[in-house]
Amino acid sequence: MGLYLPKSPYSLDDPRTTLYHRDLILSKPFLKKLYSEWYSVFQNNTHEFKEGKILEIGSGGGFLKQVIPKVITSDILELEGVEMVFSAEKIPFKEGELSAIVMLNVFHHIPKPAAFLNEAQRTLKKGGKIILIEPANSFWSRIVYKNFHHEPFNPKGGWEIESTGPLSGANGALPWIFFKRDKEKFEKEFPSLKLKTFRYHSPLRYLISGGLSMKQLVPTWSFSFFRGFEKILSPFSTQLGMFVTIEIEKI
Repeated sequence: MGLYLPKSPYSLDDPRTTLYHRDLILSKPFLKKLYSEWYSVFQNNTHEFKEGKILEIGSGGGFLKQVIPKVITSDILELEGVEMVFSAEKIPFKEGELSAIVMLNVFHHIPKPAAFLNEAQRTLKKGGKIILIEPANSFWSRIVYKNFHHEPFNPKGGWEIESTGPLSGANGALPWIFFKRDKEKFEKEFPSLKLKTFRYHSPLRYLISGGLSMKQLVPTWSFSFFRGFEKILSPFSTQLGMFVTIEIEKI
């Protein structure tokens, strides 16, 4: 038997593929643990907001609602279990209505991320946050994303990507482009949004979980071991991190 899992019989942008991915995440204990850890980052960074709305954009096949029951789930696709359907480029909330916006691997799929940031700037209250977990641009991640991942990864790209579909359209380097390469431009274009955190992490665990295309490569009990090993590697995270956590505050 091979290492690769059967692919979804549907196109990447078909809503049924997202539901297929949801089933994969829930059926792979190591991967589910990693998602739970990432969701705890959202939880820890939004627990201060006792009042106000917390919005997840691109909920897709995830299960954040189990971790943060009050979160409003949304997606550009009409999916079972998703409460609202809209594009991140046009958020249907009033000015200052949101306390936080969280997204897991979504920002790099938005055709016009600047439009999303304008909407976030409008809908967040003062002190509100955007929390993103996205692909990182590191020495190690470039090797993996450019050679072993189906999504484009172009650090020389611009601020927009071709709108081919909600999942097929992508540039995994967009978060780095906006908040590192073009940080001065970002600060000028969005004066009310202040970058607070840009933290590289997770060099190994997503890969050995098998992700959404391969079987789990290690036993589930080894999750804590590899988490500890990644902590040992943390001094080299800017060179090795596969993902980055980004925190932006409305000032």
